[in-house]
Amino acid sequence: MKSVYIKRVFGTVLLALFLGGCSDILEEQPRSIYEPGYFKTEKGVMGGLTAMYAHLRWIYGQAYYYNSCQTGTDEATYAQSADGNFKDHDLSGVGSLTSTSSRSDVLWGTAFSNINTASGVIENAAEVGTIANSLIAEARFFRAFDYFLLVQTFGGVPLDLGSGELMFNTTPVRTSVRNTVPEVYTKAIFPDLIIAINDLPETPRVTGAVTKTVARLFLAKAYLTYGWWLQNPNDIPTYPETTRSDPDGHDAQWYFQQAYDIAVTAIDNPGPYGLMDTYYDVNLAQNDRNKEHLLWADHTEASEYYNGGSLTYGSGGAPDNFAVWMVTWNYTEIRSGTDPAWSSKISSVQREAEQHLGRPWTRMAPPIGVFTNTFADKTNDSRYDGTFTTVYRANWPKGGTPNTVAYNANSLEVYPGDAILTFLDEEPATPITYPTEAGNSNIGAGELPGRADFVVSPSGISRIVYPGFWKLGTYRTDNGTGLGQPNAGITRPFYVAKFSELYLVAAEAAVKGASTQAGKGARDLINVLRARAGKWRWDNNGNVAKIADFSDEMMAATPATITIDYVLEERSRELFGEGYRWFDLVRTQTWETIAGSYEICGPTKGDHTPLVYSRTIEPKHYLRPIPQGQLDGMELTEAEKAVYQNPGY
Repeated sequence: MKSVYIKRVFGTVLLALFLGGCSDILEEQPRSIYEPGYFKTEKGVMGGLTAMYAHLRWIYGQAYYYNSCQTGTDEATYAQSADGNFKDHDLSGVGSLTSTSSRSDVLWGTAFSNINTASGVIENAAEVGTIANSLIAEARFFRAFDYFLLVQTFGGVPLDLGSGELMFNTTPVRTSVRNTVPEVYTKAIFPDLIIAINDLPETPRVTGAVTKTVARLFLAKAYLTYGWWLQNPNDIPTYPETTRSDPDGHDAQWYFQQAYDIAVTAIDNPGPYGLMDTYYDVNLAQNDRNKEHLLWADHTEASEYYNGGSLTYGSGGAPDNFAVWMVTWNYTEIRSGTDPAWSSKISSVQREAEQHLGRPWTRMAPPIGVFTNTFADKTNDSRYDGTFTTVYRANWPKGGTPNTVAYNANSLEVYPGDAILTFLDEEPATPITYPTEAGNSNIGAGELPGRADFVVSPSGISRIVYPGFWKLGTYRTDNGTGLGQPNAGITRPFYVAKFSELYLVAAEAAVKGASTQAGKGARDLINVLRARAGKWRWDNNGNVAKIADFSDEMMAATPATITIDYVLEERSRELFGEGYRWFDLVRTQTWETIAGSYEICGPTKGDHTPLVYSRTIEPKHYLRPIPQGQLDGMELTEAEKAVYQNPGY
């Protein structure tokens, strides 16, 4: 099936809310102005649909929004070069999360703009008379998709953008009223997704277009999340204030059952989707857009026009995909000697547009617990090897350095392709000899007897030196024999949804009390993913073929009774660093207990003394603040703005 790449082009538009509006789309002849009547044409409807896919690039892969979804959880803290954008989200006393510092503002503006576009398509498509219900269903999917993101992030949000609830707005509006959480779910999210499931095809009309399976995943997730909201086990406040009751008269258990049933229906009726045979293949860049990927924000290296950003430099802003830079430390500072006496040094691992490497920014770092707890099993479970870069290999000839050999740890010889630095799986039996400062490696890495590679153990991971993030890494096919374009925005898709999550959603609903089908209890569902994780075809960091099957060992190690904490552990192993974690911890109201403290070494080279840091996670933090730009743009009194804002901000 033909791939379609999408670019978002802004025109002059009327505002719905101060930060919202109607944005339009790439055409063969882009327009500078789009007026409301454009949506009454077939071309306008199709253009609006294209814009909905394009809008994903302004959210996903946008590094500052990515930070808001990860930093402050058990998966990420701020790194050595972090500025306030990252420290504020860590909630560990080094910053303060406010209406001006929260980067969830990225979502607010982009989502409401797209919601209005979707409403325009839904309202006007019938007038055109030639638009299939399946196409209108795509607009309904994206309207629900954006509202689901918004309600999870901010609580209740406006359904009326100026022309009535869920109506296309064409008039500038500077007032706004927030609906309650139940109203957003029952008036917008659930109805749109139910229609989308009924009307969407099983097979995408073009590569990456939404289908019944995609809509089922998001409806199951929405039911699951709303069930938790109704149940509210830890008495987390909501806003706008409302009773924890459902307008349709259902209780939390009904929604957990619906979440389970819909997720299992999607698993049993996968259409063209399914699980890849190995976890490594899910995220291998050469396999991008594989059958496990349901939805993504697309990019391409084939055309700068369709990529939505430069192919030779990175802007550091949307619509570039640059999230993985934030979790990439400055490995380019690694040095090796030109002779055994280290009379001079070379940069032995240079910046390269290759999945293990890429562009360093050092803004976010994984805490030590990721390596000692989340990914404790690194022998049987391939997901650790398929998530992180733990071995950095010599590539100096690609940068023009002519040396045929270099000298590394213990002054032993290394050659291009050899390991220069290794993050060890476990603490070694022989203590590592670490330098007190930068040392010969220039990054404070240590030595073990007889090894030519410098090493860092799990307890030595710091805010400045830590494993890289392979699964989202850079990949280009146009590098030739050189280093390529590692400073350009990532031309890979940023994945928004995967087929594997259906198993995790169904398992979580089962733990919450949903009646299960035979062979599809919580443990059965979890074990489908764990069995797959036990299958190896390649040792990623060893850079060698590895044909092994530890499925039996993986399934045997699964607890007999699955708890919510265990589901969350499996979610982290399966979906680590992909932007899910804050939503997972907020949904299950486990954020403070799971991520209230973390361990990591300091921000200077040679610091391998782990310290425990505490976070102050208050009930108010379970909602992000309404962006200050939204408040400043509304014609409301200061008292009215205070009421509009979430409590505590």
